[in-house]
Amino acid sequence: MGRPVTLFTGQWADLDCETIVTKAKEMGYDGVEFGCWGDHFEVDKADAEYCAAKRALLDKHDMKAFSISSHLVGQAVCDNIDGRHKQILPDYVWGDGDPEGVRQRAAEELKKTAIAAKEFGVSVVNGFTGSSIWHLLYSFPPVLPGQIDGGFKDFADRFGPIMDVFQENGIKFGLEVHPTEIAFDIASAQRALDAIDHHPAFGFNYDPSHMGYQGVDYVEFIYRFADRINHVHMKDVSWSEHPVEAGVFGGHVDFHDRKRYWDFKSVGRGNINFERVIRALNDIEYTGPLSVEWEDGAMDREAGAAESAEFVKKVDFPASNIVFDAQFDR
Repeated sequence: MGRPVTLFTGQWADLDCETIVTKAKEMGYDGVEFGCWGDHFEVDKADAEYCAAKRALLDKHDMKAFSISSHLVGQAVCDNIDGRHKQILPDYVWGDGDPEGVRQRAAEELKKTAIAAKEFGVSVVNGFTGSSIWHLLYSFPPVLPGQIDGGFKDFADRFGPIMDVFQENGIKFGLEVHPTEIAFDIASAQRALDAIDHHPAFGFNYDPSHMGYQGVDYVEFIYRFADRINHVHMKDVSWSEHPVEAGVFGGHVDFHDRKRYWDFKSVGRGNINFERVIRALNDIEYTGPLSVEWEDGAMDREAGAAESAEFVKKVDFPASNIVFDAQFDR
């Protein structure tokens, strides 16, 4: 039997919690990874009674949970705050919109999320960090001496105290390495890890879809950070073999536009080599869930999510505990 296959509910927040749990079960999933928005997992309500009720709901449908995710609030911890953040944050985190106030309230909410995760009985919170230096990605005008170092220091200064609370509560944080975050490839992930002094609570939510189209070795990422893979998202992406109108940076065109160089796909329908991913996860002895983050602008989401659950269960396999050619020894 392979690893549990769960559905990340972040893209399903238009549905109430029981509806998505019911649908996930019907689509073949073993559990869910609740997003901390909609009514799926509300951190401000997550006392013992609330968490017990969520567990009872999962038990009712014979479903499991191993993690929760706080991508939206996490994004605001290090970001340069503007009007876009208001639409993704709870009102009590946005407040009056003063940028530093928003960042500080987001940091406090992330600390509370670790405490809520402990109460709920999961061991991982996945999410984003935001970044004060993402806008400096293409360095022209040339970045000033110290600007990039300053961005990583800002990340460490803000996330260090958050990770202390995670560690106190026995919770791991999984940064989804992703454009717009402090870490978006192998090099920046290593730099983030160094900046935070390899904090024991800090690690990664591995998602190959955000690295493949960049040209990043998404399998090498698993080996490089073997002891920091705290969670895994199974998400697919395709990229073109031919010149297109909108390249890696997206050209300010919407997803599922044929002008794009890359686009997210239902799991198994893109360019990610999940066979190699599974073998690498076996090599590092990752035993956690495989959580489908379903996104495909061309497919019905329920059909796609059901297909993805089936694909992941088929591609996954347990590691061997023997050396096959040892059987020939005398």
